[in-house]
Amino acid sequence: MKQVFSANDIMNLLKSGKGVGSIPADAILTPSARDVLRQHHLEIPRRSDIPKGAPTPAKEIAPIQGLDNLGKDFIHVTKDSAPELIQQFFNCPQMHELKEQICDVGRRLWSRAYVDGNGGNIAIRVGNDLALCTPTLVSKGFMKPEDLCLVDLDGNQIAGKKRRTSEILMHLQIMKKQPRAKATVHCHPPHATAFAVAGVEPPTCMIPEIEVFVGKVPLAPYRTPGTPEMGKLVSDLVEEHNTILMANHGVVSWSHLNVEDGYFKMEIVEAYCRTVWVASQLGPNMKTFSPSHLKDLLNIKQTLGIPDSRHNLKECELCDNRDWMPGVICAVPPQPAPVAKSDAIGTNDRDPELEKLVKAITDQLMAAR
Repeated sequence: MKQVFSANDIMNLLKSGKGVGSIPADAILTPSARDVLRQHHLEIPRRSDIPKGAPTPAKEIAPIQGLDNLGKDFIHVTKDSAPELIQQFFNCPQMHELKEQICDVGRRLWSRAYVDGNGGNIAIRVGNDLALCTPTLVSKGFMKPEDLCLVDLDGNQIAGKKRRTSEILMHLQIMKKQPRAKATVHCHPPHATAFAVAGVEPPTCMIPEIEVFVGKVPLAPYRTPGTPEMGKLVSDLVEEHNTILMANHGVVSWSHLNVEDGYFKMEIVEAYCRTVWVASQLGPNMKTFSPSHLKDLLNIKQTLGIPDSRHNLKECELCDNRDWMPGVICAVPPQPAPVAKSDAIGTNDRDPELEKLVKAITDQLMAAR
């Protein structure tokens, strides 16, 4: 019988270090499994090219997002390529389109007040060891394609007239730790950043959209922006989370699709934090859906190939908001057992000493009138 591989099976192979080379040549891959292979820049060669019964070797695909139409001169450009070739690559039409996408996302961040001054930064991975990124000291609302920079994954700038953002190291550490990260977005949306300043992780099991497209949003401890220490604390969380709060700083997200999807995650987490904040002003008993409902959403999420640290948890371990805010719980609390009539406290069962104290205080008040 042919073995069937799901998206979860592929992810487990990658996590174990075995790789997809251990998949039998006659294995059946589900559509979501093939999506995971594409997202990890891996492909299974045609079965006709493989001897029967032989394991299927994996072939790496250059992770160049949005550059599918590059000629053979550009498809394998690296940081070690000839300077002239790097400049041609940096100025080719396909790269110009990606620069336009970054500028468009920057304008949207600025117009939504997710950034102020020259805050925030954006990056797109454009090769095995190359990334396109925003410049330093330029408002994200007024960037132009010619302002953008090309860096290697160690942060060295190799093209671009303006100087690259000082916080690029965090983006690059995310890309190194999470091979699926094609684009990263960092900004300071007010409500989500307020959660980060308060040191509070947003609760779960309240709105389906954030559970599917973002999930649980962890909090990385504060370190000075732009330092390797900050990048490490964030990158340590990106294997199971695509959006992260940065304590006393802001939010960063990564996307396995494109830079617009990275921006979408910012809209989702900001709208969610704002909604939760408003709802919390209406009373402590905020309503949540059940762990079984969250399990349904996680199943949908898994078919989309989106990581989530809760995929393998039991239902009883989901929707735990006890640390977020007193009174917020994720399931209907157990009702107290009804009090038997024989246990009920009637007028004849009152504490005699308490009755004496009440009478004495009452007498003193009446005498003082």
